[in-house]
Amino acid sequence: MKSLITKPPRVNLLNALLLAILLLSFTDQTMGQLCASTFVGSVLQLMPCRPAVAAFAAEPPNEPCCTALKVLGQPCLCMLINGPPIAGLDRSLAMQLPAKCAANFDPCSIASP
Repeated sequence: MKSLITKPPRVNLLNALLLAILLLSFTDQTMGQLCASTFVGSVLQLMPCRPAVAAFAAEPPNEPCCTALKVLGQPCLCMLINGPPIAGLDRSLAMQLPAKCAANFDPCSIASP
């Protein structure tokens, strides 16, 4: 009589390596760093910057905006700039935030459509 218990599938080294390469391809291309926040979490953290990146009536970034930007970090800003469209967000203004806030960030590479 055959046993009804099946052995779990074996994960070989090649499959594990391919998975690791796939996961690394999703990192932000800016210095290979990952954003520690989710897309939605990053948007919420940068809410103080909304007036500074408004599409039609942008204001200079205020102190709460610059503090939030520096805490969030460059990989998360780049994720937002290259992510799905956000209503009312001018991406070119968002790219200027690090300079306007004196944040020492490398420029974000723009993902091609």
